[in-house]
Amino acid sequence: MLGVVTEKFKDLFASLAGKKTLTEDNLTDAVRDVRLALLEADVNYSVASNFVKRVKEKVLGEKVLSSVTPSQQFTKIVHDELVALMGFEEAVLQLHGSPSVILLCGLQGSGKTTHCAKLAAFLKRKGYNKKPLLAACDLQRPAAIEQLKKLGMQAEVPVFSLDGVTDPVKVAKAALEKARLEGFDVLILDTAGRLHVDESLMEELEKIKAVTEPQEILFVASANTGQDATKIALEFDKRISITGTIITMLDGNARAGAAISIREITGKPLKFEGVGEKLADLQVFHPRSMADRILGMGDIINLVKKAEEHIDEKETQELEKKLRKASFTYEDYLRQMSMLKKMGSFKSIFKMIPGFSELPDLEGSEKELKKIEAMILSMTASEREERVELIPSRRNRVAKGSGTTIDDVNRMVKNFKRLKQFFKDMPAFKQQFMKEGKKKENMTWR
Repeated sequence: MLGVVTEKFKDLFASLAGKKTLTEDNLTDAVRDVRLALLEADVNYSVASNFVKRVKEKVLGEKVLSSVTPSQQFTKIVHDELVALMGFEEAVLQLHGSPSVILLCGLQGSGKTTHCAKLAAFLKRKGYNKKPLLAACDLQRPAAIEQLKKLGMQAEVPVFSLDGVTDPVKVAKAALEKARLEGFDVLILDTAGRLHVDESLMEELEKIKAVTEPQEILFVASANTGQDATKIALEFDKRISITGTIITMLDGNARAGAAISIREITGKPLKFEGVGEKLADLQVFHPRSMADRILGMGDIINLVKKAEEHIDEKETQELEKKLRKASFTYEDYLRQMSMLKKMGSFKSIFKMIPGFSELPDLEGSEKELKKIEAMILSMTASEREERVELIPSRRNRVAKGSGTTIDDVNRMVKNFKRLKQFFKDMPAFKQQFMKEGKKKENMTWR
């Protein structure tokens, strides 16, 4: 996702890196390149034009600080304007009422049904701890109800439907009554979509809105829709007053111009983004996070969120103590790998770290880590805790059990010993580093 536009921005900033000053000429070229990068990403034309106008005004209106290069200052201005364009801060869900009602709407194929289940799973997580109910109000698409039921089972969330009923308004009304009677915190309505915006679709949504009075009406837009997504969002907003947008399919090859354009056009915030096929692959939309990704700066914001959600703080502190004493074992290493896997694939985690997304062989690195995990799992409890030495016969058994070679096992053991030695020597390294730092400081002040 965002590959093309990110590369364009990287090339642009690299071309400015050697400039000592930003002149009218090179600024004009840079601004033109920004506009082209945005248009190639399917950003709405008027949004792209207004954006580059603001960037140019900002650059010309600011003095270049002595502590940064013109290229760095230009990059910061582009980044800040992208953040402003997409809304500055995260938009909070309005969950009032008993139950809170969330209506999802959009065109057919945008991912509404899947994202109803994703949203339900999200609201069950730490921080919200809600008890959601899903309502199958899409009676147009064949198998939509079955799809929602299957997804509901995966998310462990009940799904309400009415057999033989053809009026989605009746289903929505009955679902709301059930949610009230049985103490559900949130009711999420999956509504029908069409291949295009039409009068019957809008009338149906208006009636559902009238009987359920939703606190949130979320427009679901596929990143693959391109510039049309902004026009469609505007149509839905005019008729049913959407409260925000969910951008889906951001994990694919879409150029994601919709993510940059929709808020500016509709004036309504981007609330969530779908970043994968699993139910857990839904995250709150953060403008700064998206700006970082567009400009190839990683995604530290969502990396920290994933870590807070999946990594046990107490266990991490215990590991830190072991690392300082160089007493951690293969078992500790395995436990940490298990926690990291809960955050997603190693490749997806590396891509969130600035600079790591450019590593040439992320696939190879992930395969190597999986290989190490298989080797540790093939050890006995005593071997993992290092109570016994991994002699050649034991290493042969580990290699056979993990489907690796004796060379792989030898390499892992050697690297593990090096790692332990590194942490054992860490206090000495730190002391030496501080001593060298003091010397340099004294020399500077002479």
